[in-house]
Amino acid sequence: MASKVTEKAKARWLELVEVIEDARRRYYLLDRPTISDAEYDQAYRELEKLEEKFPELISADSPTQSVGGSASELFEPVEHLERMFSLDDVFDDEELQAWVDRVLKVTKKIPEMLCELKIDGLAVNLLYEDGILKRVATRGDGYVGEDVTYNTQFVSSVPRKLTGQAPSVLEVRGEIFFDLKDFSLLNDQALQAGRSPFANPRNAAAGTLRQRIDKREAELFQANQDSKTSTKIERLKKEFDMAAGALRKLQLVVHGIGRHEGVELKTQADSYRLFKEFGLPTSNDFLVVKSFDEVKKYIKKYGESRHRLTHEIDGVVVKINEILLQQNLGATSRTPRWAVAYKYPPEVVRTKLLDIKVNVGRTGRITPFAVMDPVRVAGSTVTNATLHNLSEIERKGILIGDMIYLRKAGDVIPEVMGPVVEIRDGSEKKFKMPNICPECGSKISQEKSGDVDLRCPNAEACPAQLRERLFHVGTRGALDIEGLGYRSAEALLTENILKNESELFNLTEKDLMKSDYFTRAGGKGEEKRVLGKNAEELLSQLEVAKTRALWRILVALSIRHVGPTAAQALAREFSNIESIEKASVEQLAEIDGVGEVIAVSIKEWFSEQWHQKIIKSWAKAGVQMREAKSKGPQPLKDKLIVITGSVTGYSRDGAKETLAQLGAKVSSSVSKNTDLVIYGRVDGSKYSKAVSLAIPRLGAEHFAVLVEQGFEQAAQLAEK
Repeated sequence: MASKVTEKAKARWLELVEVIEDARRRYYLLDRPTISDAEYDQAYRELEKLEEKFPELISADSPTQSVGGSASELFEPVEHLERMFSLDDVFDDEELQAWVDRVLKVTKKIPEMLCELKIDGLAVNLLYEDGILKRVATRGDGYVGEDVTYNTQFVSSVPRKLTGQAPSVLEVRGEIFFDLKDFSLLNDQALQAGRSPFANPRNAAAGTLRQRIDKREAELFQANQDSKTSTKIERLKKEFDMAAGALRKLQLVVHGIGRHEGVELKTQADSYRLFKEFGLPTSNDFLVVKSFDEVKKYIKKYGESRHRLTHEIDGVVVKINEILLQQNLGATSRTPRWAVAYKYPPEVVRTKLLDIKVNVGRTGRITPFAVMDPVRVAGSTVTNATLHNLSEIERKGILIGDMIYLRKAGDVIPEVMGPVVEIRDGSEKKFKMPNICPECGSKISQEKSGDVDLRCPNAEACPAQLRERLFHVGTRGALDIEGLGYRSAEALLTENILKNESELFNLTEKDLMKSDYFTRAGGKGEEKRVLGKNAEELLSQLEVAKTRALWRILVALSIRHVGPTAAQALAREFSNIESIEKASVEQLAEIDGVGEVIAVSIKEWFSEQWHQKIIKSWAKAGVQMREAKSKGPQPLKDKLIVITGSVTGYSRDGAKETLAQLGAKVSSSVSKNTDLVIYGRVDGSKYSKAVSLAIPRLGAEHFAVLVEQGFEQAAQLAEK
C-alpha cells in the first residue's frame, strides 16, 4: 500500500526532477552535459524509488514517464512505425543477476542471450521500403523523432539502397557515432575557429547530425545565382564544406529491428546476419551465449580492453536472442524487459582540487563546482566537475587543496568521489558557501525550510537566471526559435539590447544594429557594419514564434515544473492564459497530467508582478495567448479518451490535437471515468488497466472511424 506523501518527500521529488530535467536539457539540447552518467543514474533511481513509495507524486511530465529525448520543429517530426525504447541500466553482477531472474520467471530456463558493445552515440531509425532508404530519424521521445534524412546523404556508411532480396518494409535501429580520432580532430577544429568543443563523442555526433546543412547549401546556391561578392561565396562555401566534412566522418552501426514486412526472423543474431547481406554496417563484436557465466566473461573482456577500442563505449548490452521470447517478455512504459545495459564502473584518477566556485542556474539554484589541475581521464582532459550542493561537499569530506579521486563513466564530465585523506599536509581549507549570488550580489538562501539547495532569490534581474530563461524560450521544447541560442541570448543581455525576456518580441533591426554579435563588416560599397545573417534569422523566427500553440507559450514562460505534457493538458482544459491564471489550485490539480505540486507552482508564478509584465508585453507584441478556435462540429465533446502506442499517419501530439479539435478531452492515464482507450499496442500498462476496468478499447487502425464517423460507430468496433 502506498504511503501518504510527506513534505520532505515532496521537496526531494522537486529537487530530483529539477536535477534530471536540467541534465537532460543540457545533454540533448545544449550538447554540454554537466553531470556524469553515474550521477544521473543515481538521481534517476532515487526518483523511481520515491515515486514507487508515493505514487501521487508522479505527473505526466515526470522524467520517469518519458524516454528522455524530444522531437523538434527544427527538423520535420516523423513517427516511427514501431516505438523505439531506451534501456534499463545495471551496474554490477548482482543487478544483472536480478534482471536474469526476472527473465527466468517467464522463460523458466536460461535462454540464449546476445551480448554486444554499447556504443556511445546518437540513436537513429532507418526506414527502407523495397530496399530503398525512405528516411532516417532520431529516436526523439520513442514515438516521434526528427527527420535527418537529408544530412545522412553525407554519411557514407548509411546505404541508400540495400543489396540482395530486400523486404517490402524494414525499420532498422542503429547508432551514429564518431571514432575517437575523428572526435579529437573535430574538437581541435572547433577550438581553432573560436567555438566551444563538444563535451563527448555522443554530443558531437548529435550536434553534427542535427545541423541545418540544407540551409547552408541553399544560401551558397543563391549567392552564386545572385553573383554575390567572391568573399561572401568563399565564406559560405567554407561553412558548407566544414559542415559536410564533419558529417562525412560520422559512422553508423546497426543493432536492432523495428517493423519488418516480407521477412521472417527467429533470433536477434539472424537479424544481424540479414543486415550484413543487405549491406548494412554491423558490429563484429557481438556474441551469442548460453549461460550467465559467459555473459560475465564477455563483460569482463571488454571492460579490460575498452580504452583500446577506436570508439567510445560505456558498457555492454545484453539481449534475449529469441524474438518470440522478446515478444513474450514485452516492455514497460519506457524500456523493454528483454534487454538491459550493463554500465562499466567509472575509471578512477587523482588530481589536485585548486578551488571550489559556484554557478547559478535558470531557477536560481546555486551549484558549486570543482576547479582542478588538468587531468587526463578516459581519453579526455578535464578541469571542472560539478559538486551539486554544500551537503554533498560535506558528505564527501572535500577540502580546497585536497588531492581528490575523480571518476568518469561514459562522458567527459567527471564525478569527484572524495579526498585522498592520507596525504593531507594541513594547508587544505574548508569550502564556505558564499552568502551572496556571484552574478547579482543578492543574498542566497533556502527557498523552503529543509531544502538541500540554496538559491538566488533575485529571479527577475539576476543575469545568470535571465540568460538561462531567455535561452530556454528558444529551445525546441518551448518556442523553437532558430537563432535564439545560448550565445545570442547572452549577447542580447550583455550588450544591453534587452533588459529581460518581456522585451524579446519587440526586437527590431535597429536594436540589433547596436550589437557586434548581430552585425558584420560590410563589403565594398556597403556601410561599415551591416545586419548579420543571425539577426535576420532571429527576427523572422520571432514572427513565426508568435503563432505557436498555447502549450508552447506556457513552457516558454519557465513556470517551474510545467513541461510539455502538463502544458498541453492546461491548454486543452482552459484554451487561454487568462483562464489558467484565474483557476484555483484545486481546479488545476484536478487536471490529468498536472497534480497538486504543479498546480501550486502555477499559482505562485502568476502571483508575481514581473511575470504579469511578461505576459502583457508578449500579448501586446502579437504573441497568441489562446488556443486557435476549433472549426466545425464537436462530435466528441466531453468524451474522455486515452491514446497508448502509435496511430499510423499521426504524431502523438497530432492524434491528440485531432481529437481535441473534435471536442474530446485527451488524458494521459486511464481511470474509471475514461470513455475510450485507443491502442497501438497491447503490451502496455494503460491497455492492461483498461481491460481491468472494462473500458472500451479501440485498435489504432480504427482511428479514422472515430474521427470521420463519430464515437458511436467507433464504439461498435471497440473491445469491451
